[in-house]
Amino acid sequence: MTSVQSWSMLVTDLRHFLDLGEDTPAPARRLAAHLSGIVRAATAGDACIAWTSALPCRRRPERRPCQGRLVVRRPELAAPIRWQCSVCGDEGVISDWEDSPYDLRRRALTLAGAINQVALSHQVAATLRELRLLDTDCERLVYRIRAHGERAILSTTDDELEELIGFVAAEANHEPNRNNGDLTPRSTR
Repeated sequence: MTSVQSWSMLVTDLRHFLDLGEDTPAPARRLAAHLSGIVRAATAGDACIAWTSALPCRRRPERRPCQGRLVVRRPELAAPIRWQCSVCGDEGVISDWEDSPYDLRRRALTLAGAINQVALSHQVAATLRELRLLDTDCERLVYRIRAHGERAILSTTDDELEELIGFVAAEANHEPNRNNGDLTPRSTR
């Protein structure tokens, strides 16, 4: 018996996923969320460098979640963003992402302070990506979290970390169920 491997690439125009109507089916909404996360990650990091983000792969080979993380690469000039799973090889390109609500590129030069490396669980990184009250700078910080084995690494200055903590506290204050606003996992008894 001969094994045949089929390779496919998801080629996407992000404009097709902007402003989805309320009647949009759930699978299309999930794909739009997946693509917007990729654009955020790719535009939060450095241009022209492929790097492994903390974004999980969406594939489910053999009905189990793929354990891979998405490797993203954004070109310097306006060109499609390329992404690929670090494990299963799921891949794609996203065009027309420039100046979309998910484009987190810096618009001006900034001075960087001393960079700290903060190790997080992938669950905490996912929770940070779900925060709704973040400004663009903190959103950029959260989406440039990199995967490093079983951990996620947040590279941040002291000022950026302080600002992020403020947004986490603000989000927790708006959370009606205090347990849902907590970033630390709790054991069930």
